Amino acid sequence: MPDLLLELFSEEIPARMQRRAAEDLKKLVTDALVERGFVYEGAKAFATPRRLALHVAGLPVKGQDVREERKGPRVGAPEAAVQGFLKGAGLTSLDQAKIESDPKKGEFYVAVIEKPGRTTQDVLAEIVPQIVKTFPWPKSMRWGAASKDPGSLRWVRPLQSIVCTFGPETEDPEVVHFEVDGIASGDVTHGHRFLSPGAFRVKRFDDYAPALERAKVVLDADRRKDIILHDARDLAFAQGLELVEDEGLLEEVAGLVEWPVVLMGSFDEAFLDIPPEVIRTTIRANQKCFVLRDPKTGKLANRFLLTSNLVAKDGGKTIVGGNERVVRARLSDAKFFWETDQRVKLEDRLDKLKSIVFHEKLGTQHERVERIAALARDLAPFVGADPELAERAARLAKADLVTEMVGEFPELQGLMGRYYATLQGENPSVAAAVEEHYKPLGPSDRVPTDPVSVAVALADKIDTLVGFWAIDEKPTGSKDPYALRRAALGVIRLVLENDIRLHLVQQVMKSRAFAAAEANEGVAADLLSFFADRLKVYLRDQGARHDLIDAVFALPGQDDLLMIVRRVEALGRFLDTEDGANLLAGYRRAANILRIEEKKDGRSYSEAPDLEIVNAQGQIEEKALAVVLHGARQEAAAAVENEDFEGAMRALSRLRQPVDAFFDKVTVNAEDSALRENRLRLLNAFREATRAVADFSRIEG
Repeated sequence: MPDLLLELFSEEIPARMQRRAAEDLKKLVTDALVERGFVYEGAKAFATPRRLALHVAGLPVKGQDVREERKGPRVGAPEAAVQGFLKGAGLTSLDQAKIESDPKKGEFYVAVIEKPGRTTQDVLAEIVPQIVKTFPWPKSMRWGAASKDPGSLRWVRPLQSIVCTFGPETEDPEVVHFEVDGIASGDVTHGHRFLSPGAFRVKRFDDYAPALERAKVVLDADRRKDIILHDARDLAFAQGLELVEDEGLLEEVAGLVEWPVVLMGSFDEAFLDIPPEVIRTTIRANQKCFVLRDPKTGKLANRFLLTSNLVAKDGGKTIVGGNERVVRARLSDAKFFWETDQRVKLEDRLDKLKSIVFHEKLGTQHERVERIAALARDLAPFVGADPELAERAARLAKADLVTEMVGEFPELQGLMGRYYATLQGENPSVAAAVEEHYKPLGPSDRVPTDPVSVAVALADKIDTLVGFWAIDEKPTGSKDPYALRRAALGVIRLVLENDIRLHLVQQVMKSRAFAAAEANEGVAADLLSFFADRLKVYLRDQGARHDLIDAVFALPGQDDLLMIVRRVEALGRFLDTEDGANLLAGYRRAANILRIEEKKDGRSYSEAPDLEIVNAQGQIEEKALAVVLHGARQEAAAAVENEDFEGAMRALSRLRQPVDAFFDKVTVNAEDSALRENRLRLLNAFREATRAVADFSRIEG
């Protein structure tokens, strides 16, 4: 089967865009082929700094022939109908149609339309230019003289050439001819900009990849990553050091080079007095270099590893020397920031927060700090923290935002605050909270456990959520510019992983953000619903059923996340038992009967059943149900009051046998209207008894 080779060669593509662009190219081309009826065996996309490439294997030479029968008007139909039929079917006269008979409708015309399958080359020549012209780059540009035309080609960087060949393995493939804004497709590509600058011809993917390798281009980004990682580890090991691995940096560096060469540089040991995170961030952000550590001490070494795109004649000495000069200058700046910042205490920086607007409707960072400090103090007793320490930590938590170091490296916020707080003699819990109040930043991030950190982290996230909810800046669809979903998930994880009892609605309504925005109870209820949605996502990832969360949240006053989860877990275990499954079936049967009868009668049966009627006229099964129901309701309610949800489930499980017996032996719709009404009241009492633990109507399956 023939293969397709497509390469789009350009100036350097930003590393952060390469992998997504390669996947977009594969999806766009293969989707377009499948839409036109062209199946294939496999496809793989590649990216280097100067090219996107795609290999599609096992394409047919041409599409399938199409034969279609199109039914027309009856024989003898008006001329206008006949002419419309001929035009739609592409016929010139009725002689080209055939006549078929139908016992009911009589004779009518039928056109047989046969269309030969299109060649794959023609289809590709149609598909590829359109994809190139509409490619979804996050950012793109026009260039050259054509850039004056708003409709001219846009690409991430100037597109220089297009390779597009197609053909079977046993023959020389042919160029798929088309043109995109003056760039004609061909079979000529280019190797490494410096190590192999000449152009060369390619045929199919099997010779394209090796030819690029000879031209000093490693096509596969994952292979470039593997080369860089192994060479870096080997160089570090040779010096008795250990590579500080960084997947994000490795991905970026692999997108900066086509022929990776790893080299080692060094810097003055005096810079090791700077916090190691600062050294790593400085070298990473400015030079895209890896740092090394001494495996014996775990401390950073005064060495770094850079990845060159050249095999230098001098073995890389000039390249290393240039990088060392830049690293030295950057570390000198960092050392200056580190020393300068220590001259001003964190609390003395708080006034500067008045000039930083957090949000135009939510005030400055200084106002926000005041809100967080008050809320952290209120939350402290719930998490076992000292209120004074929690308030102190909250007041200092944002102070490092106006330091020189964080101004240069915003990603160090919190961390630098912890260093400065420690240096100025703050309580260790306060210093820890200054860093940890941002956590957890994502589903895999660590959750703080120090009570002071937990109090400030909760206060920070609750203030954010309440504030943006109060001004109606909620997430919509995939858009969440203020990371509110992450903040809600952070609250959930902080509460659950630290076993914290906390009534969210109370804390929401007590927060200063709630009062400042003059929010109402509807805002609190809507925010609680948002927490419910986030909790579903979290628990579903943990293997829990979302319908059980709905069933528990449907009960009034459910805003204690820890108790909700424990109730959901107990409910899930109960429903997995035979008693639980049968009780749910009984509930549904009762609910269905009540729904039908309530609709028919235009009333509810919420009154308590009359036990005198049960005892005087009832069958033994309904008498048994009434007795067990009374005891089970009391026992379940008491168990829930004591937060013994397993006990509440056990109490309800006692209803299984009497409920089964009731439905087997008792006719609910008795001829005696009083008896019928009382039996419906009894079923309603059973339905309501289950609400001690959950709203069973929300349970699926």
